[in-house]
Amino acid sequence: MVNATPDRVEAVDAPRLQPAASGKSRPYLTLCCVFWFLLYGSFTLFNPPLLDDADSVHAEVAREMLERHDWVTLHANGIRYLEKAPLLYWSMAASFKVFGVSDWAARIPLALFSLALFLGVFALGRRMFQDRMAGFYAAIILITSFGVFIFTRILIPDAVLCLWITLAIASFWKSLEDEQPSRWTAVAFAGSCALAMLTKGLIGVVFPIGIVLLFLLATRNLRHLGRWHPALGLSFFLVLAAPWHILAGLANPSEGNPGGFWRPGSPTHGNVHGWSWFYFVNEHLLRYVDQRVPRDYDTVPLVLFWGLVLVWLMPWSAFLLTALRRVAFLQALRRRPLDRERQNLLLLAIWALLPMVFFSFSTRQEYYVLPALPPLALLIGGWLAGDEQVCPDSDEALPGRRVAFFLLVVGWLGAGAALWLAIRSGKAAPSASLAAVLSRNPSDYALSFGHFLDLGTKAMAFFHGPLLDTAAALFVGVLGNWYYRMRGLARPANFFLIGMAATFLIAAHLALQTFAPVLSSQTLALAIHRDLEPGDVLEINGEYEAGSTLGFYLKRQVRILNGRSANLWYGSFFADAPSLFDDTASFERLWSGPQRVFLWTESDAVPKLPGALYVIAESGGKEIVSNQPNRSGASF
Repeated sequence: MVNATPDRVEAVDAPRLQPAASGKSRPYLTLCCVFWFLLYGSFTLFNPPLLDDADSVHAEVAREMLERHDWVTLHANGIRYLEKAPLLYWSMAASFKVFGVSDWAARIPLALFSLALFLGVFALGRRMFQDRMAGFYAAIILITSFGVFIFTRILIPDAVLCLWITLAIASFWKSLEDEQPSRWTAVAFAGSCALAMLTKGLIGVVFPIGIVLLFLLATRNLRHLGRWHPALGLSFFLVLAAPWHILAGLANPSEGNPGGFWRPGSPTHGNVHGWSWFYFVNEHLLRYVDQRVPRDYDTVPLVLFWGLVLVWLMPWSAFLLTALRRVAFLQALRRRPLDRERQNLLLLAIWALLPMVFFSFSTRQEYYVLPALPPLALLIGGWLAGDEQVCPDSDEALPGRRVAFFLLVVGWLGAGAALWLAIRSGKAAPSASLAAVLSRNPSDYALSFGHFLDLGTKAMAFFHGPLLDTAAALFVGVLGNWYYRMRGLARPANFFLIGMAATFLIAAHLALQTFAPVLSSQTLALAIHRDLEPGDVLEINGEYEAGSTLGFYLKRQVRILNGRSANLWYGSFFADAPSLFDDTASFERLWSGPQRVFLWTESDAVPKLPGALYVIAESGGKEIVSNQPNRSGASF
């Protein structure tokens, strides 16, 4: 029998969800914290150095925020950086204030935000499925997933966005559990949306509200919005979100005659739209329809974008199809009433699908998949917890065994491939250079993982250790999982996968450290640090992002040779922007002058310059050359 009211539809015999006993959850919560510390809060904070491009650019923005005492307008290399929301930079600047400016201090906030995300998912899964193991599995899936791990190696805010969306949806879910939704759930939802907007812009509001509306439509419960204290929620949202947006607009007004609103053309010095246009129109609306200026980005093909869900969740994505089969999509489409358990599964499915569908119609980066991972982890975690309760001899145990066999085949193929590459390529000599064996593909570098496409078979000799670690982890992990699954012991089987995934992430981190000299210019910055005087000129040949670690590690502004583009392009046209851009003629005059000039350049792109040229340092296919020899006699 079903009880239907105008604003609530549920089965009368649906049980009230009660939190599991917290005491029994503590060991699993502690285990999650241990894995977080191992993978996110210990050695990974200190190595590798910050990478060129987004990683060091964002750290530099936070450093300049602290140095300029300007917490409203972001700056990179002394130029207005108007395209990003501020919360991640605020957190890094606060970390610099407490711990000093360093790469590990820049990484601390993102590591702590990640911990909060994992704990939030643990709590939501535990309550939503009435099972501490569901919360544990959901959290450990995120902790050991390749996507979350690899995109917290770079200082980008997407994992933080996942945290706020998780808290927003958890608040909404709690409001559904109350006969009369409490005010605190409305405030928590609004606050989470505000923080999400301050982290990633408008999608921080669009995603949570879109998920809520779609779910209430599917369950015929739109009247819940009217009972959920909308005036209070909106007021609290504006109190948190509005001040920075208003101040940023006032601090960065339009200048001169910037041109049209939708098609402004190229800006000129002193003729630019202000922050409000650049942030909301250019960075949000025009970027969504692929009309943003400048077009310094690429987009991931749609099929690959959806396929990355499986990659970023591996190895847990092997359970995804089985977990999704529990979602009552057809019942929801036919507007049939759902009990509370099926409503929970539907909410998670809508949460996962909305970001994926949203970005299917816009430009896409690899990390745009991340907001879909927490709900998918919850779906898989809920299934894994339920699978532990089934009778080993029943048909309900078959899906887990089939997945185990699939993982055994795929895992051993992967282990064999990794072992074959390690044996075939051998081990690189200590004096060998990874940069020398890369096949460069500059057209792919606008993608987050573009540089990894440079790796060919010859380069595998430099990753001998990580390849062997990967082979061993895959071989043992999938074998242990299959062995215990076939004996009806799901929990030890799952723990073999946890160990395998954690070992693989450590191997991936070691591989990133090996690749770091190619991706970072920190070694070059350290090489010239002793010789660099206040009056010397530091210049990058090409775009600022190509050698942006120089500015962060040397804590100084750099000049740009033939590279007025990308992140610095639009801000450089404001009237107060420093004059940092050289063309070939102006740089040749600077090179021939009395000042000492240090030029960062790729080794195969050293420009022809008048007079003497001294190679000061080389690393990772990049060089520092100068118009004067070393004063200290140091060489690298």
